[in-house]
Order: sequence, then C-alpha cells, then structure tokens
Amino acid sequence: MKTKKKKKKKEESSKSNNNSSLLTGRLDVTRSGMGFVIVDGREQDVLVRPSDFNTALHGDTVRVKLAGGPSRSGRQQGEVVDVVDRKQMEFMGHVEISQSFAFFIAETEKPMPDIYIPLARLNGAVNNDKVIVRIIEWEKNKKPQGEVIQVIDKGDTNDQAMKELLLENGFPIFFPENVLEESERLPDQIGAAEIAKRKDIREILTFTIDPVDAKDFDDAISIRQLKNDHWEIGVHIADVSHYVEPETALDKEAYDRATSVYLPDRVNPMLPERISNELCSLRPHEDKLTFSTIFQMTAKGEVKQYWIGKTIIHSDHRFTYEEAQEIIEKKEGPYQKEIEVLNDIAQRLRKQRFKKGAINFSSTEVRFKLDEKGKPIGIMIKESKESHQLVEEFMLLANRTVAENVGKIKFNKKPIPFPYRVHDTPDKEKLLPFMEFAKKYGHTFDVSTPQAIAVSFNQMLKDVQGRPEQHVLEQLGIRTMAKAIYTTENIGHYGLGFEYYCHFTSPIRRYPDVLVHRILQECLEDKIEVDKKLEAKCRHSSERERAAMDSERAANKYKQVEYMQAFLGEEFEGVISGVASFGFWVETVEHKCEGLVSINSLLEYDDFRHVESDYMLVGRRSGRMFRMGDKVTIKVVAANLTKRQLDYEWVLTADAKAQMAASAPDPGSPAPGKERQGGKERASGRGKERPKREKKKKK
Repeated sequence: MKTKKKKKKKEESSKSNNNSSLLTGRLDVTRSGMGFVIVDGREQDVLVRPSDFNTALHGDTVRVKLAGGPSRSGRQQGEVVDVVDRKQMEFMGHVEISQSFAFFIAETEKPMPDIYIPLARLNGAVNNDKVIVRIIEWEKNKKPQGEVIQVIDKGDTNDQAMKELLLENGFPIFFPENVLEESERLPDQIGAAEIAKRKDIREILTFTIDPVDAKDFDDAISIRQLKNDHWEIGVHIADVSHYVEPETALDKEAYDRATSVYLPDRVNPMLPERISNELCSLRPHEDKLTFSTIFQMTAKGEVKQYWIGKTIIHSDHRFTYEEAQEIIEKKEGPYQKEIEVLNDIAQRLRKQRFKKGAINFSSTEVRFKLDEKGKPIGIMIKESKESHQLVEEFMLLANRTVAENVGKIKFNKKPIPFPYRVHDTPDKEKLLPFMEFAKKYGHTFDVSTPQAIAVSFNQMLKDVQGRPEQHVLEQLGIRTMAKAIYTTENIGHYGLGFEYYCHFTSPIRRYPDVLVHRILQECLEDKIEVDKKLEAKCRHSSERERAAMDSERAANKYKQVEYMQAFLGEEFEGVISGVASFGFWVETVEHKCEGLVSINSLLEYDDFRHVESDYMLVGRRSGRMFRMGDKVTIKVVAANLTKRQLDYEWVLTADAKAQMAASAPDPGSPAPGKERQGGKERASGRGKERPKREKKKKK
C-alpha cells in the first residue's frame, strides 16, 4: 500500500510539472539533423531539436528534460541538459585553415558542428588534409575545440576505412598521453616480495597455444603427473589486475573501451602495448605474474580437487594451433605425451558437456590473406580442430570453476555481486516458426523444458551433418538463440549448459575479466567490497562488446567486397543464406562472400513472391523456388566498397532450366505458397538487413 501511494504521488508530481522530469537515454540523430532520445523501458522516444542538443552528439548517453505535454502522436519534446557519456571523442574528416585559426569538418552521415582547431594544435596538418581530430573542450553555446592527432595518408584507403569503422563504433584509435605515461612507469622486474606472495610454479612444464599471428598471450597451461597417477593441470591467466589498478588513468581507459577489437589487418587493443604485448603477455622463457586455477584430474577428466590463487609462471614453449594439431595427428613433436594427455582429457570434457545439455552449434569463420598494403589476396576458412578444442575446454573449465566458487560465497547473507556471463533460454516466439520449418525436413522438437529443447537441437545438428539443409538449419537455429551478456543476475549459461559461468581467461582483451579477477582476489583475501555500480559496468561491457562485433563484421564485409572486385563478371557456385521480399542473399561456396540477388534482376524470369514461413521466394508462373540452403550459380555484377555491398545475379544454368520446367504448375492453379502468405511479405533469415531510405527513427 505504501508503495502504491508513493507511486501515485510521483505520477501526480510528474503531471503537474513536466519541466522538472529528467530522463536518461541515448541520442539518435537522423541525417536531417533531428534528434530522438531513446529511453529504456519507455515506449515513446523524446524529440530533441538540434538547437537543444547542448553539446550532445549522435550515440551519446544524455539526460533530457521534458518540455510540455505529449503531442498527438504521444511523443514529447525535450532538451538535453547533460551529456552522461560520450560515444565518440575522435573523428575523421578534413581541416580548413585560415590565417589565424582552423576548422575541422567531420566526414559523417550524422550532422555535427565543425570543430575549432587552434593553429598550435594542427600537429603538422595543412589545408584540406584528411585528419583524425579529438575533442578536448566543449562549453555550452560554443563550438567544440579539438586537436589533430593524426594526418591520414589519402592514398591508403584501407587504413582510412578500418579507422573509420572503429571511430564510428566509438573506439578511440590512440591512447591518451597520460595513459601511455602510466603504462611506461610500470616496472619490468618482478620483485622478490611479490614472488613470495604467490605460488611458484616456474619449474612445472608450462606452454601457450595460440593463433600463428597472436601477439598477446592471455593464457597458458601447465601439466605434470602426480604420484597417485592423477594429473595436475593448471590454467594460468595474465594477472592484468596487478598492473591495472582501480581509479587509475589506465583503468578508466580500459573500462571505456571494455574490449579489444580484432579487424582483418589489425588489433585495436583495450590496453596499451606495454601491457598487452609486454608485461602481461605470457611470452616463452620469461617469468610472468598470473592468476591461476590448478586442477587435480583423473585421466578420464574427473576433477578431484582444485586450487585458485595468484602464481608466477615461466612458459617453456609457444605452440601455434597448427603445431599442436600436428603433434596430435602425427603423435610426435615437443611435449607430445603431455599434449596427448591434455587433448584426451579435453575431448572427454567436451563429450560430458554436450551430454549435460550444451548445444553443439558450429559456425564458419574466414581469415583473409593480406598483402603488405592490407589488400586481400586470399580467403581461408577457419576450422575448429582438436588443438582449438583443447584450449577451449580448459578455458571453459576455469571460467566455470571461478564462477561456481564465487557464486556460492555469501556476504551479509547475500550472494556477492559478480559479473556473470549469462545466456538465456530460447524465446518461444522465435522458436515456433523455426520448429515448423525444421519439421519439413523431418526434425521434431520437444519444448517441454529448456533441457529438452537443447537435446532436440543437438539431435537435429547431428542428423543434418553433410545434408543439403545443414547450413540453413544451423544458421536459422543460431538466430533463434538469445545473445550472451554480462550481468550480476546469474541465470546460467544455456548454450554451454552451465549453472555458473563467467569470463576469467582473457583480461588483456576483455574488461569484465579484470573485474572478475579483482572480486575473486577480494574473496580469497576475505576483504569483500561490494561494488554498487557493477551492474552498470556489466551493461556497458555488453554494449561495447556488441559495438566491437559490429566493427568486426563491417571490416570483414569490407574485405570481402574488396576481394570480390577482382572477380566482376565471373560465375561462382553459392548457397542461399537469407531470403527477403526484395531478393535473396547468396554466400559463395569457395570464398564465403555474401551478396544480394535483387528481385528486380529476376523479373525477366518470373514474378517472384516471398513465402515467409518457408524462407523462400516462389515464381508465380513457373513455380521456381529460391529457398534458404539451396545451391545456385551466381555472377558477380557489382562490388561497392563505400557501401560494403556485393551485388550478384542469378545464372540460369541448364540444370536450373530443367528444374523450372519440371516444377511449373498446371495452368490455372494457384501460385505456390500463395494461400500461406496472408498478404504479408516480411523478410526471412537475413531480411533484417534490407536497405532502407533514411527515416525519422522511432515514430
């Protein structure tokens, strides 16, 4: 009752004085320059006119003051009173220089004010140079003031494109001077007093297994056989939290970035190279500080006991995945016995994991072979082999063990706030249409419990191996899944089948891992300090992770388009990877490069209609079907680097002609799928990527 009274009073107060209402949300600026503040949990966004932005830019988190009552559409107008968090401080564009001052004009789709540059802060830039500028000061009712931090080589289009992608997604390219200075002051030598606080395992065989081009080594594995025939296996993680302390400039910068970003030709790191590639990288033949989980295990992978704490290690060898795989396959090479034992245990852990409900989704990743200028000259398909699975299983074991350990500790009779990595159960609304589609291929789903759904998924994934529908069912299955996030509310990790899970193993490249290390150490020392802002930090980390994924996807697409420019007019075999009312996407079998076959290019063959429930286009006269998972032949007709877009045309082969003739309906019969369309033509599969004209958002 008391709560209801308070709520009513609050609502009355809000009605009587809308001007005093403050909301926090993200500012979305349209191409026309109008702004809309999107507030979580609020149906209508808040309209903000450019004159009321008060230094806010597109993507910034802002506090907005409501002005007057809602319009007929239900939308209220507002004014930005405060910028809570900047999405972006660095911008790409060009400078215009006069005798006494200069201005920077950003090259961005979203309108923003020009930035005033004092001549002393041009850093060598001349008139009309392409540059990257950082905002250093911005008072209300004045122009922002900035400094040039790099002059761009206009001839290096690849470098420009990659930097632009990072900046658009809010990732700074350069570290501020105070952050670099702080990292340079960190000592190279590990003192005797620090070693004395730690478990010393420098004499135990330890090695790393990483990609061939890796520069930062987060994790190492140690192994030795005990007298009772058990194996002692240690998972050792770079002790970043020893060097990056709370409230320092280093810590603030790492938090703001929250993640490293991996593009085809570069890494945009979360931490300066001094830390990521030197002090914390577990390089061979060097003493390094680590945070470890050490397990006593049987040869069958049963954990008998474990220990968690800070250690000092000395890596004896650096393996690439390829080298470790060769040892597994040929049964010869350095530390062959230990590699074989680790692999055998990892495969047993993997088998147990799937038996307990983990879902065995596999996805194809590509790597680009680049020349010295970053131009793609080849595409390779990444394969997940036993050497990859060896590392993956022990990292999963360490992550789960740490989360379980902390998750069961109580502070003031309550669980400790902790950054869990969670993955929710499937959404039934997304699952139902997928189940109907899978049924057409003979796959049934038991949805009585989340565990039963996982069993059904695994059975389907097993049954479709090597069959024509494998690709389509795997891809659509992945899209029905929720996205994993960071949060203090532990709901478990559905995809992995774990009740407790966190990220502990990559603190060089993920900020949540640094938070996990700090809280874990507090627990081990019994000096727990509850962080009331932890959920907000988790939310920020999840948002930055999504931005990094967007950057990586866009960069890969750029490289695909750049690569396929060399094949204009050529024909390739492909698989339909998505269907929409305006066409279908095809991924080439050879290169895994995806392009759009527009429905307009099909008009000479037939009038095609979209059957959403079957993820396909159907010809009204011919009955010709284009379904997700179908193999087709395409011709590359356009490769637009600016839009990162590939355009294909369907090639009518002799086989396709015969298929069209065979599938043509009897005259007068209804078009296939027409009775199921219900007048709606929405996108299936990849349809959400339909190009749209710019519109005002969230009307």
